[in-house]
Amino acid sequence: MNDQDLSSVRRLTSYAHGGGCACKIPPGELERVVEELTPIGTKNLQGELLVGLETGDDAAVVRISDDTAVVSTADFFTPVVDDPYDWGRIAAANALSDVYAMGGRPITAVNLLGWPRDVLPFELASEVLRGALDVAHGAGCHVAGGHSIVDPEPKFGMAVTGLVHPDRLLRNNTGRAGLPLTLTKPLGVGILNNRHKATGETFPQAIDSMTALNDRASTLALESGAECATDVTGFGLLGHLHKLARASRVTAVIDSAAVPYLDDVRESLAAGFVSGGTRRNLDWVRPHLDADTVPDEELLLLADAQTSGGLLVVGEIPGYPVIGELAPFTDPGTTTIVIK
Repeated sequence: MNDQDLSSVRRLTSYAHGGGCACKIPPGELERVVEELTPIGTKNLQGELLVGLETGDDAAVVRISDDTAVVSTADFFTPVVDDPYDWGRIAAANALSDVYAMGGRPITAVNLLGWPRDVLPFELASEVLRGALDVAHGAGCHVAGGHSIVDPEPKFGMAVTGLVHPDRLLRNNTGRAGLPLTLTKPLGVGILNNRHKATGETFPQAIDSMTALNDRASTLALESGAECATDVTGFGLLGHLHKLARASRVTAVIDSAAVPYLDDVRESLAAGFVSGGTRRNLDWVRPHLDADTVPDEELLLLADAQTSGGLLVVGEIPGYPVIGELAPFTDPGTTTIVIK
């Protein structure tokens, strides 16, 4: 349908069952899928695996020399906004974020495209790719080809390779009790995206947040001496914080009043614009919460499935809000997050 009139195309988000990182497989189900994938017989492989599957970190890291390690990641999803150029920009920023979350610098990316060729014209796919290219180039990252398939739903993302010094990694299992927690982007894009998909309303503040790179936050985290971080994406703040606290064997204490949100988020929550992914996030982490005095509406905000969210850094970073701290395990194996 290359000659299809673009005016006959419905809103891009209407061609997918969900949108953005809210389409992730629920975290509990995903962990059961990958729990048997432990590396064996690696002594004959190239390089030393520094970060693999064990802690559910943001990317894989392999040391190739004393001062160089390779960061490898991939991320893709269905449309989160109706504008194809913006979707490409968001998807690229989201994929690059995994490298920044490890303290790395992205150097090359390849596109991952699924396209319903009999339904949507390729002019739209070109706009998606153009948006991704612009963001990657803005990050100083080469884009070199990729792979495409015919798919009933449009999907796009990138596989990204980066570099990092092995001694300057940001990991999710190196948090220490007594250190503050810093969040580098406000929450709420999942709720606003859900409202956009349902109503067609646009939220420039959400697009600006999702297309912003985490490069500056990553650099400042390293300059501040941080060793532990993760990015906040589809599992929400609570889901990613639970994984960090569990891997680091600490308890996270969150001051809910200190957590920043985008404009229009609370109003949209009150109107019922909550994704299924957000509700699944809360269901998964609820057994690990000490939050008896916190209403469910606040917990849903904290579990909101983010797309291209910010970094959650163990340490204080100039210019970004501190939302809590890490404390010793209060209930080993059960409670990982206390919300006040």
